[in-house]
Amino acid sequence: MYLSERDLSRLAQGLGMDYAAFIETWCRWVPYLPGSERLSLREKANLDCVFWSDDVVAGGGCSVYDTRPLQCRSFPFWDSVLCSPLAWKRTAAECPGMNSGKLHTGEEIDDWLRRLEGELVIERSIPRKMEG
Repeated sequence: MYLSERDLSRLAQGLGMDYAAFIETWCRWVPYLPGSERLSLREKANLDCVFWSDDVVAGGGCSVYDTRPLQCRSFPFWDSVLCSPLAWKRTAAECPGMNSGKLHTGEEIDDWLRRLEGELVIERSIPRKMEG
C-alpha cells in the first residue's frame, strides 16, 4: 500500500516514531515507473499488511486502526471491489467486516474516493546508473 505524506504523518505519530524510524521499520520502496519508486507499507509473506493480525485471541484486526491510511479507511469502496456485484461478493467472502456495521452514505464514500485520488503518494527518483 502506497503512503501519502498525511498517511505517513498519522501513522508515525500514532506509534510515537519519527518519520525516518517509521520508514526504516515499517516501509519499503517499491519500483514504480522507470526511474522512480514509491513508499509502501511492508507486507507479510502472505501479502497481508504488517499491521494486520488474524489472531482472534489477541484481538485480531488492524493494530493501527485509528491512524490507518486513507486507502484502508476507504475500503471496500475501491474501484476493483465496486466494479461488479460478483467482485463485491468475492471480497465480502474474505472480509468479515463487509455487509455489517455502520452504513455509509454515498456522499461519505464519494468523499473518501475524492480524497484518495487527491492525496499524492510519496515518490522518489532513482539515480540513473552510468554505463560504460
